[in-house]
Amino acid sequence: MRLVNSFPRPIHEIENHWIPLSDGTRLAARIWLPADAEAHPVPAILEYLPYRKRDFTRARDEPMHRYFAGHGYAAVRVDLRGAGDSDGLLTDEYTEQELDDAVEVIAWLAAQPWCSGAVGMMGISWGGFNSLQVAALRPPALGAVITLCSTDDRYADDAHYMGGCLLNENLTWGSVLLTFNAYPPDPAIVGERWGRMWLERMEATPLFPELWMRYPRRDAYWKHGSVCEDFAAIACPVYAIGGWADGYSNAVPRLLAGLSVPRKGLIGPWPHAFPHDAVPGPSIGFLQEALRWWDQWLAGRETGIMGEPMLRVWMQESVPPRPTYAVRPGRWIAETTWPPERDGRRIEPFRLTLGAGVLSAVCAAVPDAEPEEEREPGRASPTGAPELLVSSPQVTGQAGGEWCAFGAEGEMPTDQREEDGRSVTFDSPPLPERLEILGAPAAILELASDRPRALIAVRLCDVAPDGASTRVTYGLLNLTHGASSNEHEEPVTLTPGKRYRVRIQLNDVAHAFPAGHTLRLAVSTSYWPMAWPSPEQVTLSLFPAESMLELPVRPEAPEDEALQRFEEPEQAPGLPHTPLRPARFRRTVERDLLGGAPTTTQTIFTDGGEFEGAALTHVDDIELEIGTRVLRQYRITERDPLSARAEVQHRTVFRRGDWRVRVETDTEVTSDQATFRICAQLRGYEGDQLVFHRVWDRRVPRMLL
Repeated sequence: MRLVNSFPRPIHEIENHWIPLSDGTRLAARIWLPADAEAHPVPAILEYLPYRKRDFTRARDEPMHRYFAGHGYAAVRVDLRGAGDSDGLLTDEYTEQELDDAVEVIAWLAAQPWCSGAVGMMGISWGGFNSLQVAALRPPALGAVITLCSTDDRYADDAHYMGGCLLNENLTWGSVLLTFNAYPPDPAIVGERWGRMWLERMEATPLFPELWMRYPRRDAYWKHGSVCEDFAAIACPVYAIGGWADGYSNAVPRLLAGLSVPRKGLIGPWPHAFPHDAVPGPSIGFLQEALRWWDQWLAGRETGIMGEPMLRVWMQESVPPRPTYAVRPGRWIAETTWPPERDGRRIEPFRLTLGAGVLSAVCAAVPDAEPEEEREPGRASPTGAPELLVSSPQVTGQAGGEWCAFGAEGEMPTDQREEDGRSVTFDSPPLPERLEILGAPAAILELASDRPRALIAVRLCDVAPDGASTRVTYGLLNLTHGASSNEHEEPVTLTPGKRYRVRIQLNDVAHAFPAGHTLRLAVSTSYWPMAWPSPEQVTLSLFPAESMLELPVRPEAPEDEALQRFEEPEQAPGLPHTPLRPARFRRTVERDLLGGAPTTTQTIFTDGGEFEGAALTHVDDIELEIGTRVLRQYRITERDPLSARAEVQHRTVFRRGDWRVRVETDTEVTSDQATFRICAQLRGYEGDQLVFHRVWDRRVPRMLL
């Protein structure tokens, strides 16, 4: 990373500025702009988040937004209503109020004497989501968007559900937001009213995991804010960026295919992080790339960026399975359009049939079929090929890594051999030559269940000659959704013994399988702790002769070699801070073999890390100490899905002189056949005195989960 200390324009920084809204609410903003902007107005770039501009995003905001300001833009970081130092209350993600507020903020920015009237919006994760959602509202001054690690479809690709299966990320992320929502504003900004604002926030804080669990189907709740419902609503240019280690990369190709505005896509090997500061790398000069985009669409300067291919991705080379990678080997490739034009050389589906443990040669597409008559498990299929039974132990999935990696140690999926042993697997012969895929593989499976509710997990693995199995991509499907003609909107109870034909789409990926390696398709009935298990131990009958794997094979493209290189990463210097306690990380899997029911517990412990690896940090320029600690545990016994238990604990402290605040949350999810039980506590301390304590004990119907 190269630090840039001098810029074309001197920078003026405003620590806090109040943006007034029409209902009297004030939003807190931190602003960086060229010192001469009032004499020479500049475009504005808005980042609009709940993650506290004053402290929690301060370390990453300063190097990025100072960089934009030094190159002739007003960079504006705004706390959402009810977050950080802003007035009001935050009650959910992406509410109409949040989006309406953003439209007002954009109009306010465009009217400032230092603004040229052109505004761009950018953000990662939440800020990437609302950038797209605000663009769909078409505020007149919004000229372009950069969205990173976000989604166009809040149900299909977010932290709550995957293929209609409940993700444990729903609890993890819900606990994070529960905790963040209970943080106090800074007295140095809001004054003596901080205590009243803090108590109002804690009293109004919803139990977010419960809120989202009450919407297990793709209904109006999730369609709100899902721009895929009407891509045509977006009228400004969009640059969509993601990473293969992130949980949101599927949205990039969908946005390119669905939007009709000028658009670009970029997918690297990155996790949920900005591409100039991401692990695994290689990182790129993202801030320079962003400037090219802003210059093109906000400043009216031709940069050539739209003359380059629509989509650039990192084609990942095969690697041994490890929990952490500093760099993923590979190369940049590009597609001029997405979906690619079918010119006989581009991406075509490559279909392999399933046999008794094998993936066979290329075959013609198998026609879609209606569900067949009920068939008792164990009987042969009409072709005479034997059916295969799969009933995975509930612990299957321990080597799956995180649903969404953030760049911390131990997040990646590890060697899949143990998982493969708990699954039904199908192996190809060793590849005679290199095979590259780009896009979303899919498994089309004919199967029957012995239970009315079931899920299926499908993994595509790269098996080396020594037997090491690296997960390339995976997909999940709640079979009550897959059996429905209306899929995620109107799931149906499975009829035991009845055959269904389902399509499980795996996550998009770019991967190169070397010659001599084997493709492995692995199918299991559990994927814990990624997804909440079905309420009963399930046995699926899989009919391989009527099933297949579809791969998006990409032929070599010589023009990839001529792609313009990205610049090396650079940014402005960060703010001074003093680490007071080093960060600690722990990730373990323990198996208790006593008691007749082997129990597996996965523990993830994070002590800090927000400020360059420190668990407790003094932010020097605002004289504030911040510390965080998070513990997650997932327990389950091998054959009892109702033993599943997920727990998250958060601890956060803020200190400045005599002002000391501590926020603690504990959340837990368990289930029985019919309901989920969510228990939680929120505690707020001023000094050593407990000033707020709330307890939740809620039950939510499972509704075919």
